[in-house]
Amino acid sequence: MRIICCLFFSFLFLCGCSTAGSHMKSVKSDEADRITVGKVQREIRIGMPSSQVIEALGSPNIVSTDENRLEVWVYDKMATDVSYSNNDGGVWLILGTVGGSSGAASKTQRTLTIVIKFGEDKKVRDFAYHSSSF
Repeated sequence: MRIICCLFFSFLFLCGCSTAGSHMKSVKSDEADRITVGKVQREIRIGMPSSQVIEALGSPNIVSTDENRLEVWVYDKMATDVSYSNNDGGVWLILGTVGGSSGAASKTQRTLTIVIKFGEDKKVRDFAYHSSSF
């Protein structure tokens, strides 16, 4: 009986021990609404009607006119990606836990500005974009 009790408590002690574990989590912007340089390069073409631009990129942030009173659309997007890792370590004992935690965080910001100029026929006459990451 003593041997069984010793084995049982040893088993509990060993099962309660944990080594430092690393957990990585990432919080990102919604991928469905994401506009990228690649998407602009793939989908926006000179001569494209404004309705197709909206299908490809959604509604613009800013609508204005240029010096010739022709329509200009601006898409100005900013995203922040946050990643963090957490290291937890400790030993579980029958009466409680002993341990600690540490971790690190990383934050990256991206911007994308797209300017689309339309002609009198409401079709794309020119477009430009600028992307940055820091």
